Amino acid sequence: MLAILQRIRSASVVADGEPFSQCGRGFLILLGISAEDTEGDARLLADKIAKLRVFQDAAGKMNVSIGDIGGSVMVVPNFTLYASYKKGNRPDFFASAPPERAQELFTYFCEYITPLVPAVYRGKFQADMQVSLINDGPVTIPMDSRVLRGERSI
Repeated sequence: MLAILQRIRSASVVADGEPFSQCGRGFLILLGISAEDTEGDARLLADKIAKLRVFQDAAGKMNVSIGDIGGSVMVVPNFTLYASYKKGNRPDFFASAPPERAQELFTYFCEYITPLVPAVYRGKFQADMQVSLINDGPVTIPMDSRVLRGERSI
């Protein structure tokens, strides 16, 4: 499972042309789910994200977590994170989980992270979305559950 974390001041999602969700300070998480991912991958990422200390403390150092600042997360499903661009110029998405399984794991991730962070908002699964955000920093961190499992290095 891949998560692209962006530290934000705010974010909003328009889905299928209609306002859908918005949040304030915290993280925008673009979440990619592969065909090999499990609930364990979702738990690993959610636990790490909830504890990640990348918000500034009183001394201006990245030393506090999203819970410490009372922040929120906006989780947006993004199957294109598993794009294969090795051959040709048109990416394929065969490594992404099938839509039904991806939606199950997306929902599981959102439900699992809900008690770990102050507030959770979502993008709309299988929708045409326009995502707006105001980056804070910018701080952008890619996270891979395989790295957290020790199966691959950064």
